[in-house]
Amino acid sequence: MTVAVRIRYFAGARAAAGVADEDLLLDTSEPTVALVVSTIGERHGDKLGKVLAASSFLLDGVAVRDTSTRVPAGAQLDVLPPFAGG
Repeated sequence: MTVAVRIRYFAGARAAAGVADEDLLLDTSEPTVALVVSTIGERHGDKLGKVLAASSFLLDGVAVRDTSTRVPAGAQLDVLPPFAGG
C-alpha cells in the first residue's frame, strides 16, 4: 500500500530543502513521523538533515511529541526549525 503525505517546510527548513512544500509517497501501510523525517532527510541531503535534527513537527496541525506517531494517508506534516527572535 502507498501512503501520500504532504510536507510543508518553514524558515530554515524551507531554505535547506529548496522547496516550500512537496508530496511524499511512501510504500508502507503504516508510516510514522520518524519514517517521513528520515525519508525527506535522505531526499534532500545533509543540510536538511541537520535542520531536521533540531526541528519540531506538526501533524495535521497538532504538535508531535513522539516520532513513532502514525501518519495517516493524506496527512500534512509541517517542519518547524528553531526560530530565533527577540
